[in-house]
Amino acid sequence: MYWDLFIMFISVGLVSFGGGYAVIPMIQYEVTEKGWLTAAEFQQTVALAGMAPGSIATNAATLIGYETAGYLGAAVSTAGIIIPSLIVVVLLSAFFYRLHDNPWLKSSLYGLRPVTTGLILYAAIHFGLSNEGVAITWGIVPTLLISGVCLYLLLKHKLHPLLLLIVAGAAGIVLF
Repeated sequence: MYWDLFIMFISVGLVSFGGGYAVIPMIQYEVTEKGWLTAAEFQQTVALAGMAPGSIATNAATLIGYETAGYLGAAVSTAGIIIPSLIVVVLLSAFFYRLHDNPWLKSSLYGLRPVTTGLILYAAIHFGLSNEGVAITWGIVPTLLISGVCLYLLLKHKLHPLLLLIVAGAAGIVLF
């Protein structure tokens, strides 16, 4: 079990461009396909991981490892998701200064932006919908309303994200 956790999270860590939210769909696929967690359990785990300080992917890996194999599973999963980034940062930092003006490098990094945005959008939509499918329910209407108002206030009025989190939390208490 420890080896399976390590291999799964190291493979996720190898392709984790765009931050933690971008790899959540891949983690969900792997974890639910292997039967380690149900979709509902995974959703709760990611919600808890998002509330903890730090990267959501690292926090999710730690929690999944703990839920499936205890403390050692948490350590193995955390190491698995962190090691690829650590190695890549150490190796590339030595060469990046020389390559930072390279147009091919700039273009390839620019090309990763739409993919990352799409993965994050997928994760947001997937977690906003019910586990039973894509059915739109009355519970989604207030969620979309809160999301839309927060996005408007963030983009148009440049309000601080922490203020929006507090306001959205209060709106959630009132509407739900």
